[in-house]
Amino acid sequence: MGNQQQLTHIVEAVVEKKAHDVTILRMEGISLLTDYFVICHGNSDTQVQAIAREAKKQADKHGYQVKRLEGFDEAKWVLLDAGDCVLHVFHRDERPYYHLERLWGDAELLTVDDVIPQ
Repeated sequence: MGNQQQLTHIVEAVVEKKAHDVTILRMEGISLLTDYFVICHGNSDTQVQAIAREAKKQADKHGYQVKRLEGFDEAKWVLLDAGDCVLHVFHRDERPYYHLERLWGDAELLTVDDVIPQ
């Protein structure tokens, strides 16, 4: 499966679960580990887990392997590594502390509309 399709499925999953402040970073040429970071947050532990669960469900449905799923039980920062795309789902209280967008400031910033045209 192409990395663009994988990105689309992950973004659709987080949007469906009403993730907040969805940010997509194109990591091609910056990171050897992945092509895209999808960063978002939920307002509660339950929402953080629902977002991660839906992304995992979509990965399984579309036949791509989730290599790692970390932090699910704590629901403060869930990392879902699908290879070409890595999803970071933060609890709203944790996101400002890590501020991955600043850490990876060299990456091209994409919007949900760039990935899922209306």
